[in-house]
Amino acid sequence: MPLSEQEQRLLDEMERHLMRNDADVVSAPRDGRTLSYRNIVYGTILVLLGLGGLIVGVSQQLIVVGVIGFVVMLGGVLLAVTPGRGPGKIPAEPDRPAKPQNASSFMDRMNDRWDKRQGER
Repeated sequence: MPLSEQEQRLLDEMERHLMRNDADVVSAPRDGRTLSYRNIVYGTILVLLGLGGLIVGVSQQLIVVGVIGFVVMLGGVLLAVTPGRGPGKIPAEPDRPAKPQNASSFMDRMNDRWDKRQGER
């Protein structure tokens, strides 16, 4: 069922609001730490070795080898997703002016519209 014109406008307004306010969250630095290619390569190698050990353990019915293979695989995944050491802390951004308090008024308007709609039914 297609959206009415009013619903489409409301959806467009919500999208613009989210893009304007959540862009800061998306582009926020992650403490200067990014994934290390070296960790990803070593982690991938460990996962493959652990998978091989798991397959050998299952096929030969050696539970200990299978468990060790699984633990090695788990360690490889953890190593691959561990961020590398960055150059240190990223310098703080210069003070930005405070955002206007439109977010609360936007949500208040949404709540009022919702309440109004529910009252009509």
